[in-house]
Amino acid sequence: MPDVPTQQDGSTDADAAAVDVELAAEAADLLSVARTVADEGRSYLSTVTEVASGANPDAAIPLLLLAVSDLLAAGARLGAMLDVVPPERFEPDIGPEPDVEALRLALANMLEGLDEYPEIVDPVLGPEIGTSSLSGDLVSIAGAVDQGLRHFEDGRVLEALWWWQFSYLSSWGERASGALRVLQVLLGHLRLDVDDDVAAEAEYDAIQG
Repeated sequence: MPDVPTQQDGSTDADAAAVDVELAAEAADLLSVARTVADEGRSYLSTVTEVASGANPDAAIPLLLLAVSDLLAAGARLGAMLDVVPPERFEPDIGPEPDVEALRLALANMLEGLDEYPEIVDPVLGPEIGTSSLSGDLVSIAGAVDQGLRHFEDGRVLEALWWWQFSYLSSWGERASGALRVLQVLLGHLRLDVDDDVAAEAEYDAIQG
């Protein structure tokens, strides 16, 4: 039987090849997750900017509901996966943070009368009630997503994943979850809170149709 080549640590060439394949598969998985989050992040930022512009006010709540839902689905993968550890132990400088105050004010104006809502501060620790706002939530999410996107677009995939994962667990995941519930409840009220005559007419049309 021929000798099996071994490395200095006692492992064989086959072992080394298997490790290389495993690492390549892991890198491909991470890149796939990063691309998904980047795509959803760009879509989210585009939707929030469009809504803030007032271009389509009647579709504002449905558009935001879809954008936040899709982003949260990508974020759930970040939360469920093992911790991402970039090779560098400090975050590379990506320049000054963008000024999002104008975006927040525009969103608050679009959502006037619907913006603020009460929420339980931390349902795990107790029933303390606080106040939040959709405009604040949406802009906070946008800032976190944008920071990761800048790393990703500069080619620092692991740094982007680390930032998205960390900020999802520490801030934007919670803010998005709160905003999603409010948006869904708002949409329910807008669609279902109608006059009895209107509801009866719609029911009759549905039966006849």
